[in-house]
Amino acid sequence: MADVLSATQDPYLRDSSAQVPRGIRRAAHVAALTALPTGLWRVATALGWDSGFRDDYLRPDRFPGSDSFYLIALSVFAELLALLALGLVQRWGEVLPRWVPWLGGRRIPVAAAVVPAALGAAAVLYVTVTMALTWSDQLAEPGAPTGGKQLVMTLCYAPLLLWGPLLAVVTVAYWRRRTGRSARTRYSN
Repeated sequence: MADVLSATQDPYLRDSSAQVPRGIRRAAHVAALTALPTGLWRVATALGWDSGFRDDYLRPDRFPGSDSFYLIALSVFAELLALLALGLVQRWGEVLPRWVPWLGGRRIPVAAAVVPAALGAAAVLYVTVTMALTWSDQLAEPGAPTGGKQLVMTLCYAPLLLWGPLLAVVTVAYWRRRTGRSARTRYSN
């Protein structure tokens, strides 16, 4: 008896990603892109663009330099986390790809995707709402950007406010699809 059945033999491994509504698929793609403007702003700063900061941490004479690695790494890390939202609407978010050593081809337990995604959505929502509520205070600090550079930074950070709510919506849709729960079954029980 084989330990791992193919996706066509095991009903639990059937691909439900084909059932993802267009709006949920779009929400996942937008969620994956929300960290991109901020990341591009950080990378530009890391490469020497004068972001307008005059404080000790982000003043222009420090970039490019040894601190550039941190800004670039943070940008890449944030975008990789954001891209994980796509797993909630793709087959690789339901069944591990065959090339994954020892686990390839196995079904991903619903909780293994939903719990981290829900915690991630809550964490991102908390951080971005807190950041938004204190944004004007942060920009009033000495050494913060002013004028056009402040506007550019604000426009680059604003999309992050969508990341948490979009990830939450996509996570709930993933949970409903994978568990067979829909709005109709919720009210019929």
